[in-house]
Amino acid sequence: MADSEISSPAKLLPDAIYHAEKPGTPLLRLVTTRAREGMLDGAWWPHSRRICAELPGLVTALTEYLGPIDRVGVDACAWEELPTRLIIDDRIVHIDSFPVGDDTVLITPGDGDHFSLLVVPPQATTDAARAAMARAVQARTTTAEQILIDAGANEARPLPGPPAHT
Repeated sequence: MADSEISSPAKLLPDAIYHAEKPGTPLLRLVTTRAREGMLDGAWWPHSRRICAELPGLVTALTEYLGPIDRVGVDACAWEELPTRLIIDDRIVHIDSFPVGDDTVLITPGDGDHFSLLVVPPQATTDAARAAMARAVQARTTTAEQILIDAGANEARPLPGPPAHT
């Protein structure tokens, strides 16, 4: 078989990345099928809206499966103190920002492919976040915004308060 007939295997994302393995690890759920038929390739539940604190963990986790990440596209209105680039794992990662309000992040590895992830709001309850993340990897044409609404992920977690008296 000639070298030109050998195709490189499609990059796949692992199903198993669904829970934090240690504190600070990004919470991800990702599609692993070669077809990638849905609008989204997965979901990310950051702990905060501080991009400089959250993005390094996401990029490091995805680099293991996709290779080096060159660019990340985000909604400019959704993040605090948005730089134009960060150095992550000794590599420059460019950050493209747009005021689109689409509840997604676009990941671009060095090969130019694009992976679109739903961004679950940090204040979402655990149950709502899990529901939204599970729905994001289904091959449907539902928008990111509708997934968050249907899952109730835009509702805030209750703040801890004083103990209830009986």
